[in-house]
Amino acid sequence: MKTTEKNIGIISKGLLLLSGALLVLSLFNPIWRIELDAPQYPEGLALTIHANKLAGDVNIINGLNHYIGMKTLHEEEFVEFTVLPYIISFYALACVLVIFIKNKKALTILFTGFVLFGIIAMIDFWRWEYNYGHNLDPNAAIIVPEMAYQPPLIGFKQLLNFGAYSIPDIGGWLFISSGLLMAIAVFIEFMNTRKLKKQNITMILLPILLFSFTACEPTKPEPIKLNADNCNNCGMTISNPKFAAELFTQKGRAYKFDDISCMVNYKIDNKDKANGASFFVADFLGDNHLIPAETAVYITSENVKSPMGGNTAAFSNKESSTKYATDFMAEYTTWNDINK
Repeated sequence: MKTTEKNIGIISKGLLLLSGALLVLSLFNPIWRIELDAPQYPEGLALTIHANKLAGDVNIINGLNHYIGMKTLHEEEFVEFTVLPYIISFYALACVLVIFIKNKKALTILFTGFVLFGIIAMIDFWRWEYNYGHNLDPNAAIIVPEMAYQPPLIGFKQLLNFGAYSIPDIGGWLFISSGLLMAIAVFIEFMNTRKLKKQNITMILLPILLFSFTACEPTKPEPIKLNADNCNNCGMTISNPKFAAELFTQKGRAYKFDDISCMVNYKIDNKDKANGASFFVADFLGDNHLIPAETAVYITSENVKSPMGGNTAAFSNKESSTKYATDFMAEYTTWNDINK
């Protein structure tokens, strides 16, 4: 093979340069954050994890942990804060080094090593969370039998009266973007190889297409447990499946309501949680079946006796609502009017 076929192109070099720059920026921004949401802390608590330190409401969280027997957080106990800045810096420099080496094999080695590092880092993070949430002080002031407090690796988890969110922060997204840029560079160089066969192209494109379809999959609501779940707005137990509703946040937490009006009122009072959220309402005929609020057909009347006086019922289509609109002497309305 000719030397030029072994060298990476100018586009890949640019991607590597940008990738290295993003890694450097990640050193100056929080990589991960764990948010805690509870009634006694309406503004929430946040623990931000940097490459070399902890930040956020560390002291408050440590105080809460003391009561339930969880180990308090101290930076000096984490060897990761010592080595992580050096590892990230190494990969940033490696990006620049590959640009000068110009070798496709070196690019592949860099990307493979970076992916392995990411996997090991997430395993280490999960291990830390497991130990943090399971190794409890038996003499703690508050002990709940068989209860563990392991935060989620990513997403949402309910821990007693606290809702815990675990999500990448700015530095984490920079880190992920850096890896994606490396992956694109590898893909470009692989596609530019003269001996690339059609079946190899298919093998590369198939996972990308599958990922695209998965990423585009619509958000699914969390099932409402009748006579068990409470309305997050009025506190009443949700017992009537015909009028229930649900707000599903971008972070993956479901807020459930016994009436559509409760969900709208909650959204008004909690704009930070409602921003970018998905809204679902119960199909009046669907036996606790939730449908997207934006596509539902609504009728409203004083004769529609909903739990909290919202007097609005939702249907999956207009055909199924016609009879009830007549029986209840109801008027049709829209989600835009309800959700003002």
